[in-house]
Amino acid sequence: MTTYPGLPGPAVSDFWSRESTKGRYAPGTTFQIGRVEMVANTGTYVDAPFHRFAKGTDVAGLPLIKLADLPGTLIDATRAGRALEAEIFRDRLIRDRAVLVRTDWDRHWRTPQYAEGHPYLTRGAAELLVREGAALVGIDSLNIDDATDLSRPVHTLLLEAGIPVVEHLTRLSALPSDGFRFHAVPAPVAGMGSFPVRAYAVL
Repeated sequence: MTTYPGLPGPAVSDFWSRESTKGRYAPGTTFQIGRVEMVANTGTYVDAPFHRFAKGTDVAGLPLIKLADLPGTLIDATRAGRALEAEIFRDRLIRDRAVLVRTDWDRHWRTPQYAEGHPYLTRGAAELLVREGAALVGIDSLNIDDATDLSRPVHTLLLEAGIPVVEHLTRLSALPSDGFRFHAVPAPVAGMGSFPVRAYAVL
């Protein structure tokens, strides 16, 4: 489950196994308690402003109105090339919506190709999304920015505007262009700039 090159995958194990709890409780009564060690940027995750800005809101401070039961807009960018420009968002419902960008890059998940040559948003696209008042922006790709641009303009613009970013989405091909509600709520862990979510849409 290594999401981003160079970051370790999670280690998942028992802290208490069922076998180890025999004798702690009544006969026939056992419990399992799991243990997970991971970096916060694992799997599908949400970035809060604190991910980019030291004084920004962390994942614990993100309001649910930015993460849960949002009306959704799907942008089909599967034929738009690598650098996704502002034009693909024009004349679409953006304000107060979860804007999800479908590139179909998730087809490379768990392969070396996933980390190479991924689609990303341009600065102009981010400027439009901020101007139009998106509630949240998500993408089914390695990074919403061009990974070779170390200034990370899209993260910078969106997170500075208080717009959470969801990366590594999958199966956006199953969604219509609109008419769905989107949810991507992290555990409210203080001091975290990113955290995994179970992202899903309700049709």
